[in-house]
Amino acid sequence: MAAIVLQKKRKKRLEQGHPWIYASEIERVEGEPAPGQVVEVRTHAGQVLAYAYYNPKSQITGRVVSYQPLEAMTKEFFLERFRRCARHRERFLQDSDSYRLVYGDADFLPGLTVDKFADILVIQILTLGMDVCREAITEALVEVFAPQGIYERSDVTVRELEGLEQLKGPLYGDCPRYVRILENGLHIEVDIEQGQKTGYFFDQRENRAAIDPLMTGWGGSGGIAVREIEHEGKLQQLPVNANGKVVTFPYWDGATVLECFSHTGSFTLNACKYGAKKVTCLDISEHAVESARKNVQLNGFEDRVEFVVADAFEYLRKQVRGVEDRRQRAQAGQGAKVDTSKPVGEARTWDVVILDPPAFAKTRSAVEGACRGYKDINLHGMKLVNEGGYLVTASCSYHMQPDLFLETIHAAAVDAGKILRLVEFRAAGKDHPRLLGVDEGNYLKFAIFEVRSR
Repeated sequence: MAAIVLQKKRKKRLEQGHPWIYASEIERVEGEPAPGQVVEVRTHAGQVLAYAYYNPKSQITGRVVSYQPLEAMTKEFFLERFRRCARHRERFLQDSDSYRLVYGDADFLPGLTVDKFADILVIQILTLGMDVCREAITEALVEVFAPQGIYERSDVTVRELEGLEQLKGPLYGDCPRYVRILENGLHIEVDIEQGQKTGYFFDQRENRAAIDPLMTGWGGSGGIAVREIEHEGKLQQLPVNANGKVVTFPYWDGATVLECFSHTGSFTLNACKYGAKKVTCLDISEHAVESARKNVQLNGFEDRVEFVVADAFEYLRKQVRGVEDRRQRAQAGQGAKVDTSKPVGEARTWDVVILDPPAFAKTRSAVEGACRGYKDINLHGMKLVNEGGYLVTASCSYHMQPDLFLETIHAAAVDAGKILRLVEFRAAGKDHPRLLGVDEGNYLKFAIFEVRSR
């Protein structure tokens, strides 16, 4: 069969498990393989290392699909891979019918993403090698999963690097625009047509649940304590405020929470589920805020959530200015000279601030600017955390490596006059496994910090 022969002087990335073969690593191509065809991958000495599909128009000329002999990616090939994908998700996600079903390279299907939203599958085909197999892919998905419908969201510019046009639309069956799923016991409506990427981000599933311990235990800071008092003719253990009055609000012990970059409001929903008293749900997109509002209503949390359509950077800066202005005015009452002629701006703080921004660094050249962005938003975010509260922050930029991410947040803390205690550091969920040797898979960083003042 046709073959890619690798150069002698190259980094041994393939032998270390990385599935990409760059054009610059290829010494020659033997035979005349058609674009998208499976070829052997050989060393300069003739040793067969793997089998990859071939695209001469892409800088990533080969992508490994097998380490065992493989002539073509047939329907039977996809049937076996999809069943393997299903077994992995069934083992680790037994309480959910919605998850990332196929995760590209990590599931040994480079260029293919499949998300399962209850009975609807949404697929994204990024490469020529997978695109030429779209019929076999669709038929295999139908046979293994018997979905109600399959919808394609290949409307991404990266396809153009493969010489492909962007595509979007139904491939099979009945595909309603809105699909309701259950995640962490919460009802969520997903817009598979207009939502970001495939409609929803499953990679933060376990991270959303990780905020559970942060959502209660705040009543004491508001002067509320549980005491044994006589109430309605009998002794009862009840929450009582500083004035001795019984507190009837059921979420009196809950946190006040700010979620920025809310998208579908997934962190807001989990915050409410775990007992938050009040949540501010913010996104710059009106469509995103409306999606979040609908999801809040689906779960009956309307009385505890307020929605804000605003730029997160501007909103945080505005609150910080207000907080600092109030602090200066308080100092004026102690003899300090402060201009009090201007009205006090909005000045809010929260027990927990959650920052889950989009990728700021999509290329290596954008890292420096991304660091400034992450530092800015975390600096202002932590300034709005009440003393002893928590900053929950994430980055989905691969080029923002974990050490750099933590260094950037530390630098923000130094400038903000804060001391951070790292409580938990996490990555993507179990439906997003990572191949060792493939650093590109280590893209998501999620951290929980306790925030205290110096």
